[in-house]
Amino acid sequence: MLKAPPLSSHPPQTARRDVSGVGLALISAAASGTLGLWGKLAMNLHLTTFTLLSWRFGLTALLLFALGFGRLSLRQRAELLLLSVIYTASTVLFFMALARISASTAALLVYLAPAFVILYGLLAHVRPSRWQVGALLCTLAGLGVVVGLPGAADRDLTGLLLGGVSGALYGAYLFASGHLARTASPLTVTAHISLVCAVTFVGLGAVTGQLKVPDTAAHWGIILAMLLIPTLVSLPALSEAVRRIGPARVSLLTTTDPVWATLFALLFLGEGLHVTQIVGGALILTGAVVAQRPAYGRAVEDLSSASPSAV
Repeated sequence: MLKAPPLSSHPPQTARRDVSGVGLALISAAASGTLGLWGKLAMNLHLTTFTLLSWRFGLTALLLFALGFGRLSLRQRAELLLLSVIYTASTVLFFMALARISASTAALLVYLAPAFVILYGLLAHVRPSRWQVGALLCTLAGLGVVVGLPGAADRDLTGLLLGGVSGALYGAYLFASGHLARTASPLTVTAHISLVCAVTFVGLGAVTGQLKVPDTAAHWGIILAMLLIPTLVSLPALSEAVRRIGPARVSLLTTTDPVWATLFALLFLGEGLHVTQIVGGALILTGAVVAQRPAYGRAVEDLSSASPSAV
């Protein structure tokens, strides 16, 4: 009599890991989507960008290192500091691009990160699946509709280059975090990113004369909100999501950020909702769903386990 083979315990575990990874990536995107809200409030209160970012990351680093999340071997610390430099460079280049081109175009270039993640995978000899390519095309189309395509004001070649390099570096951060941050806790990764960001923005603020000590309760309220939501929630969730489902799927899920930003602006700032935002948001969400097809899973595992030397 033939006996059925025992059921493997791996598929349910894999499914749970996938669901939790997707959930963490969406939580990270939603938390990051509040940045526009806090930025708008900071602008209304005349709180400069470098002051806001310096205190945001500085206090986060101080808190996490004080709680013991900075304890690592010398090699692990060097790897996380390298990862943090990549993340910080992407952020700085984004702000430099903003000074030359429109915010919508700068955002569009940064959200090219999924394309760069796939490119880095190809360099590591991982061929993308058709679902991966389809999800990417759908997502990029949605981003183009939501944030708009480059216009007449976006002819500054240097600004476009800065925005493109920012997107390439953010893709590199996501891809490399699958290797360099695999053995570190998400809060340890966040501690090191915050440290490098704090040092960088304090230096830039001092050079430009835009570094100040917040002097009102409203200023501190915005800084603490940014410390908690887009930093202590978004960054650890992003790191853990990459560990669970790989950088390619995470990079596509984080492109839902503009959808969350639009929703928060509608709910809390009273901004209107346009047809283009609805259509673009639907395309982005479709791309995020398509990216989770089972046939995509093996490619993602390969991407996240590829040799670090390919980065």
